[in-house]
Amino acid sequence: MARYEDLPYRTCVGMMLINAAGLVFIGRRAGGIEHVDQTHVWQMPQGGVDPGEDTWEAAKRELYEETSVRSVEKLGEVPDWLIYDIPRTVAGRAWKGRYRGQRQKWYAVRFTGKDAEINVSSPGGGGHKAEFVNWRWEPMKNLPNLIVPFKRPVYERVVKEFSNLAGG
Repeated sequence: MARYEDLPYRTCVGMMLINAAGLVFIGRRAGGIEHVDQTHVWQMPQGGVDPGEDTWEAAKRELYEETSVRSVEKLGEVPDWLIYDIPRTVAGRAWKGRYRGQRQKWYAVRFTGKDAEINVSSPGGGGHKAEFVNWRWEPMKNLPNLIVPFKRPVYERVVKEFSNLAGG
């Protein structure tokens, strides 16, 4: 087994979905070995990039696969790749021990549909296990305090980059 320091980062995308009121979609994770309590189980949609896939296309696909949402307009993207390490205590169990964390490209999109379009229990794309068991709209400024602590610096940066796009 490779040493933790030698493991690569998994290439991923993240989506900040912002509604007309300026609130951000967050989903309550269905589970995960990294969860430390019941407060830090919320996150924005995110997921892996397939080999050769464009990150914007991957972001739209992942958003659809996790929320069924397709009614969006692109507002912006974080210019840098944002990186986080998963805790060493779970690294051997997450992603079958192949990665030490993720490198993510983040996008902000305006949700142009109705809330009824959102379906986290049977999301679009088929063949995928539901990522979320619940969801809600949340003021952007609250997001870093709802994510697992090791992802907080990434969320702080995403909020900083997109703070001009949403209320609260």
